[in-house]
Amino acid sequence: MGASIGAGNLGKDVVTAVGGLRILEGISFEINPGEAVAIVGASGSGKSTLLGLLAGLDLPTAGSIRIDGIDITTLDEDARARLRGRSVGFVFQSFQLLPGLTALENVMLPLEIRGDRDAAVRARDFLGRVGLEERLTHYPRQLSGGEQQRVAIARAFASQPRLLFADEPTGNLDAVTGNRVIELLFGLRAEQGATLVLVTHDERVAARCDRRLVLEAGRLVDLPAIAS
Repeated sequence: MGASIGAGNLGKDVVTAVGGLRILEGISFEINPGEAVAIVGASGSGKSTLLGLLAGLDLPTAGSIRIDGIDITTLDEDARARLRGRSVGFVFQSFQLLPGLTALENVMLPLEIRGDRDAAVRARDFLGRVGLEERLTHYPRQLSGGEQQRVAIARAFASQPRLLFADEPTGNLDAVTGNRVIELLFGLRAEQGATLVLVTHDERVAARCDRRLVLEAGRLVDLPAIAS
């Protein structure tokens, strides 16, 4: 079953050369276990910043973030890393594969870090499930963009995360390849029952989610009512 996640009055400020900049302000929401939620909005609205905060990759200036009731803003970096290793998967727009590792080794790495003894077996299984059983020994430079994203999806799901974050998972892909990646992403998510939170500009991806969080200039806004 997926994890619950919530934000309470979340804010994020950064210091620039010309002074302070408020990226997020007053963000509050709850996401139920097993939901698929799209974070949408114009470029610069704070979507990727919000995703990074929810994943514990950065800390907010104000507010709280709860995963299964645990306020991760009170944890140190090591504790947040352990939580991510146990419960969280991440799919990046730029794939974030290690160039010196093969496809198989890239998927095995997070499993080995957390001490899984069957890392190689699980990695082979998930690469097969995304159609890359003949690419196990290929390095990222030898793979197409779509193949690299499929390796990234296999890596994210191989650890059977209860919570999956995805940042523009089809952003660097053509329409046909993007559609295949969407089917894989949502198919594996449904199979594992994971909670999915993703940032996207792609209407095809947002339409597959249960609901949307719309950001505008760092604040959540309500969707307009649908006329009857």
